[in-house]
Amino acid sequence: MRFPVLASTATLAASLLVAPNATAQRPGSDTTNVFTPEMKFFANPDPRIAQYEASQGTGTPVRSIGAVELSPDGKKIAWMVANEPVAGARRGGGMQLHISPALSPSPSEPAISAGDGCFSSLPRWSPDGATLAFVGTCADHQPQIYLRNSAGKVSQLTHIKGTLTSPAWSPDGSSIGFLYVENATRSAGALAAMKPPAGVIGQDGVEIQWVAAANAKSGEISVVTPKTLHAYEFDWAPDSKHMAFVAANPPGENTWWIAQMYTVATGDPASAKSILNPVTAGGSLHGLQIAVPRYSPDGRNIAFIGGLMSDQGSTGGDIYLMGSDGSGLQDLTTGRKSTPVYIAWADNDHIAFSEDQPGKSHLSVLGTNGKELLEGWTAPQSISSGRASLSFSFSPSAKMVAFVSAGPDKAAEVYAGDPRGLRAVTQINEHATGAASKTVSLEWENEGFHVQGWLTLPENYDANKKYPMIVSVHGGPSSEVGPGNAGGGNGLYAHLGYFVLSPNPRGSYGQGEAFVQANRKDFGYGDLRDILKGVDTAEMKYSIDDKRLGLTGWSYGGFMSMFAITQTNRFRAAVAGAGISNWQSYYGENSIDQWMVPFFGATVYDDPAVYAKSSAINFINKVTTPELILVGDRDGECPAPQSYEMWHALRALGKKTELVVYPNEGHGFSNPAHSADRTARTVAWFEDNMK
Repeated sequence: MRFPVLASTATLAASLLVAPNATAQRPGSDTTNVFTPEMKFFANPDPRIAQYEASQGTGTPVRSIGAVELSPDGKKIAWMVANEPVAGARRGGGMQLHISPALSPSPSEPAISAGDGCFSSLPRWSPDGATLAFVGTCADHQPQIYLRNSAGKVSQLTHIKGTLTSPAWSPDGSSIGFLYVENATRSAGALAAMKPPAGVIGQDGVEIQWVAAANAKSGEISVVTPKTLHAYEFDWAPDSKHMAFVAANPPGENTWWIAQMYTVATGDPASAKSILNPVTAGGSLHGLQIAVPRYSPDGRNIAFIGGLMSDQGSTGGDIYLMGSDGSGLQDLTTGRKSTPVYIAWADNDHIAFSEDQPGKSHLSVLGTNGKELLEGWTAPQSISSGRASLSFSFSPSAKMVAFVSAGPDKAAEVYAGDPRGLRAVTQINEHATGAASKTVSLEWENEGFHVQGWLTLPENYDANKKYPMIVSVHGGPSSEVGPGNAGGGNGLYAHLGYFVLSPNPRGSYGQGEAFVQANRKDFGYGDLRDILKGVDTAEMKYSIDDKRLGLTGWSYGGFMSMFAITQTNRFRAAVAGAGISNWQSYYGENSIDQWMVPFFGATVYDDPAVYAKSSAINFINKVTTPELILVGDRDGECPAPQSYEMWHALRALGKKTELVVYPNEGHGFSNPAHSADRTARTVAWFEDNMK
């Protein structure tokens, strides 16, 4: 529940599928032979949208940099970088995979590919550093694992049919594990479009994701985990004979929120046993979610991230440690005023980790005693290696870290080095033309909470003029707008003369688990007050017209765009994307009802009042704000009936509203034409109602 709605056409199309390791491995759309309703596109898009898009092709465009992987000895780096841009193009062509010296990567190194017309992704070094595995996707759109040996020869290892994600070498180099859905027709998870309903719901056509392994010499495939469990993440034990994995009963899109930690002998799926069940666990982990399991080098312990998380892949919480048999569970970062996200063992006694801080990303090394802490790199920039949220590539033997980083005023570059002496080791974008708009970090206090957000200023801002402002609420709610996407997608609105405020209210990552859990059983109240205080803060510092405020968001942000206008008349216009208008009816409509109990404290059948108090439909008579409502017709996370219900009520009460349903779209849109239409309608709605 974390997708944004404010984005320019090109940015939106590129940013919709934000789940880590997802883009190159997703199978083709399952819409073949499915009736597609006619979509009547917006007739008169604002010509300034096209003008803005055209302007992005002038100057020196930013080149995208993707996955980065340090070799085990820290001397080489495998990385993805976009081709040199063609004159007049907004950005370069497709991404290319290269191997370079770790401290001086250059895209002039020969590209590594599975063949002409193939897309390469997810590079992974063998434990001895002699072989690079990567995923290649060619004309048949079927991802396969390829190997590039030390002599530079590339060969195909697997010949599967289905989805293939998250490859990982076994420590002895004999196998490559990966997540696998055999004969998949859609991506695993709730973000892609749901299948059209048919047959016995919840039983027919359910696709289960397993951990599989390919023999590194023969390519022979074996399924490691039980075929009755849907696996989400895994890690090899140091002996290469066992795995730890996070899994739940299918359907997988619904049960990640109650997933357990299992271990299994790699040749015996029936040996799988649960070693941790957060639903029944005591202490601070009770009822929360788990992610990023990692064995210690000696195999005695497993560390992981545990916290209140609203989506798989959008990770955040505390660092937990337990024995590899599940014993001795302890929270190593309890009370920490920031949000650890990703971990890697430095040695048997230390864990390297990345975390969200207010307006910044941070690297540290934590002792397993929970006390020793070695502070590392901190900057108002992102951290990403292409593996997962805030992930980095780490070489314990070389004590080196590598990742791609960008910020509101810094284009992406590769950073590498000692965690306390990291520096940019590429200058790919040193001459790139920056955004015409400026984005700054704002911080404010409200009701005992310290809150942070981002403010994008209009182009050519003049303090002597008054400007309208759009408030864009992120999805989640367990998520955040970090420095890597601060201002991202807001350039069009800055070009049109708007401020854009992107707040991180209570419920967001960045300020510790207590801050994340502060909106439990309180959706739309405390977080809305944090947002409105942020609006006040922005207005005190900048020339913003309080009579021309707009509100928008997607997913949880869509809910806020529906609910907030029942609580305040401060906004002149609202655009709700994939929103939730009635938590009571939503409980029985969505494909992911298991996420709700951790946030509401009970099922809707046991405590309907807690759901009712945050339902916009129960306060609908108070609405005066015109609202545009947008949704995909096959959205499983925030089903279209929720948008129909809000639109129907507003229309019945004579309020200004409009509902647009996009055919064959899920929670994240896949059709660029629909994304462009969404942008055009959003711009027109704000322009028409915020004059």
